[in-house]
Amino acid sequence: MPKRLTVDQQESYARDGFVAPIDIFSADEVAEIRAEIEAAEARWPNALDGAGRNNGHLALPVLDRIVHDSRVLDAVEDVIGGDILAAGSTLFIKEPHSGGFISWHQDARYAGMEPHNWVTGWVAISNVTEENGCMQMIPGSHIDPLRDHVDTFGENNLLTRGQEVQGIDEGDAVAVPLKPGQMSLHHPRIVHGSGPNQSNERRIGFALQSYIASTVEQVLGDMYVQHARGTDGPQHHLQAPRVREAMSDEAVALRIDANKKLADILYAGSERMGKY
Repeated sequence: MPKRLTVDQQESYARDGFVAPIDIFSADEVAEIRAEIEAAEARWPNALDGAGRNNGHLALPVLDRIVHDSRVLDAVEDVIGGDILAAGSTLFIKEPHSGGFISWHQDARYAGMEPHNWVTGWVAISNVTEENGCMQMIPGSHIDPLRDHVDTFGENNLLTRGQEVQGIDEGDAVAVPLKPGQMSLHHPRIVHGSGPNQSNERRIGFALQSYIASTVEQVLGDMYVQHARGTDGPQHHLQAPRVREAMSDEAVALRIDANKKLADILYAGSERMGKY
């Protein structure tokens, strides 16, 4: 029996490559999470934007708690099994009436994590709608092999290289709106993207990017992971401790190193680097 998902949701994930919405946090819990995130933004300006949006869970306890929440891990276990490592996170914030968007892409194209027995969770910290730039998925696109991507380095593209799968029929896309505290899960090969925020409210999402089975290897470099559930497995990766104090010197140094290693992986083979 599944722990968090229904059998229908498990079948939906296998068929479509994503499942949503999944109820995780209560309204009070997610309001507290948002308040802590915005307090951190105010206290440490620029620490959570640009390249600083990556691996925030290594330096901020509020994000660490999300990554290791048992309800999140129950849902993850229902799709990849019970031996789980947390291999990164990204805080995606789109300000009101901002042009930032995410082009059609597949997470697995540049992530270097093989085989593809891993999953990305995406937690809505704010209300997430089509107007403010929710994710859009191409159902079933995870079944095929990885597609070619073009590196655009577009000015408003929030991806590292502005990488883009071309020739997508947007009429096939399914929007994934979420209420605060809800989560989606998506397969590393599904083609997905999101539009700009055309609303009057901030769109705040926290990508648990990603949870991997303990047998998954990093083939493009080194990366930090945290043991999340089950057995550690064959120890393919660097081990990161859980943060104890927000933005401590040790935590900041660890995150800087983790982000450098992440950049080495994401920009492998590229002649230039973007702003993320």
